[in-house]
Amino acid sequence: MSVSVFGEKDIEDMGVESVLDLANFVPNLMIFANGVSGTNSPSMRGIHAFVESLTVSNGLFVDGIPILSPIGLEDGLLDIERVEVLRGPQGTLYGRNTETGVINIITKKPGNDFQGKASAELGTDQKRQLTLNLSGPIKKDRLFFGVSGKFYEKEGFIDNTFLDEPANDKKHWYGKLHLRWVPVDALDISLISSALKYDEGANVMGLGAAGAAAYGLPAPIDGKVASDYPGKNTSKSVSNALNISYDFGNSLKLTSITTRRVYNDEGRWDYDFNPVKFMHTTKTNEYTSYSQELRLNSSGDRLKWLVGLYYDNHHNDVNTTLNSVIPSMVSTNDRDFDGDSMAFFGQASYPILTRLTLVAGLRYEKQDKEFEDHILVRKADNSWDDFAPKLALEYSFTPDVMAYASVSKGYRSGGFNTYATDPQYTKYDEEKLWSYEIGLKSELLDKRLILNASVFYMNIEDMQVNESVTPYEAFLTNAGKASATGGELEMRAQLFQGLSLIANFGYCDIKFDEFKDALGDYQGNRNPYAPDYNYNLGAQYRASCGIFARVDLIGYGKMYFDKTNTYSREAFEIVNAKIGYEMENFDIYLYGKNVFDQEYNSYGYFDGFYTLYSEPAEFGLRLTYRF
Repeated sequence: MSVSVFGEKDIEDMGVESVLDLANFVPNLMIFANGVSGTNSPSMRGIHAFVESLTVSNGLFVDGIPILSPIGLEDGLLDIERVEVLRGPQGTLYGRNTETGVINIITKKPGNDFQGKASAELGTDQKRQLTLNLSGPIKKDRLFFGVSGKFYEKEGFIDNTFLDEPANDKKHWYGKLHLRWVPVDALDISLISSALKYDEGANVMGLGAAGAAAYGLPAPIDGKVASDYPGKNTSKSVSNALNISYDFGNSLKLTSITTRRVYNDEGRWDYDFNPVKFMHTTKTNEYTSYSQELRLNSSGDRLKWLVGLYYDNHHNDVNTTLNSVIPSMVSTNDRDFDGDSMAFFGQASYPILTRLTLVAGLRYEKQDKEFEDHILVRKADNSWDDFAPKLALEYSFTPDVMAYASVSKGYRSGGFNTYATDPQYTKYDEEKLWSYEIGLKSELLDKRLILNASVFYMNIEDMQVNESVTPYEAFLTNAGKASATGGELEMRAQLFQGLSLIANFGYCDIKFDEFKDALGDYQGNRNPYAPDYNYNLGAQYRASCGIFARVDLIGYGKMYFDKTNTYSREAFEIVNAKIGYEMENFDIYLYGKNVFDQEYNSYGYFDGFYTLYSEPAEFGLRLTYRF
């Protein structure tokens, strides 16, 4: 399979502070920030789930906690052991929403060594960031603790000309507690709790040309709004996980992961961005999920296998109000979304010849969902289920060079259109795809050159698309079919001691094979939210005397926001740089992000109604102390 793995040092060297940053270094992964902190939509290999579906095409797992909605798709990224990004359908290995891949974040387990790290960062726009990690033993060999925390604050870069103040100030806190108990050598129990709290200003957006025209306002100026109703984001998340593993010996291990996560999506926004009350909104939404996963795996010398059971339950309570001087726009929403999902999955690998290994897996998944609108007095429910197999062959030319070929099925369940009055559009069904992939993984020249490459083809049936059922109404349906071809390349070369070159490149051409509705025929158009390429070219130098330097060129291809391919974000490149001096216990760095202040605004978001503004250049100083 195609997989990118980053350790703690990689994350620090790349300057990754969020899940959004991580995508810059992974081929064919793009995470789109929807203008609101904590609401992020991933797109992997060109497949993207609409925000209103409250689901994602590739899952995010943090210490086993599934984050399966774009609402709250974020993590503090503190005390990281490693991050794994797996591309292609992963249903035979993971719980749910892994149609095109998985982002798996694993934090460090506290142990017998007492250790800590504190960092302070100052940057442009009055940026301040403080982080702290502490871990160690409470009782040697048996009981351990870990705590970590982060504070982040930065002045907004959008100017509210009506209130004469920055519109989009940023501030959040993150904290995590990890308690680990090893009552006997074979049993390992971890309780992990974390919380993330926002106290921020308005969204990172303004009116687009179509939005201004709709309200009869002058053409908007980039980076300026005139809101009389200052935005406020007070969202928060609380996550808990109980991870229990028991080692039976002979490479047989049982793992249980029990999780609970609550995301309170709260705030107020002025979506007309001018002094007239056209569109003032407030929301007090709560998204609650529970999950239980059991895994039994064996890693013998020849036969390696894993079987698992997965269950989750979610309850989404959505409450929003919209106030306006236009009576027809005034509305109140009070909706509940409930659901349960259950899955059986497994995968095994066995060397059928000396160098040839067969990998086979199977997944069965069933989801039940229901929806109720307490204002319009509507109800709906439905169930979806599917079998998803995987088959692969791996051939080892040498211990350091391996080729593979695989075929696997991806699946994403259906949902509801909450505004539909016609029963035929109340529900939409599951999306399915078949993925075919061949690849090569290699470590050459005494492991000084790591080179991985893959090519893939995907056939997507019953594609979930935004269909205009009349010239004035559009809903999610399964009216589309599409296909995608692409490739990925990852390279890391150590030219000499301390100097490394890094290159990552992803290409994806995903187009509709069939899709037409009341407004047109979109055959041959590109799928929205699917950049045709992304890349990272980097050079890093770490000398034994303590000098550190790194520079990265990060680029994304053109990306459309709509099925007609009318609105788009143009291709862009940014440069990040970092230089510093590292000692045994103390580091000091100067850094720059988007050092040439490249603008890559998303014009045409929401059918041209809004513009999402890109982050400007940032420069700063970072100090780190380890003890």
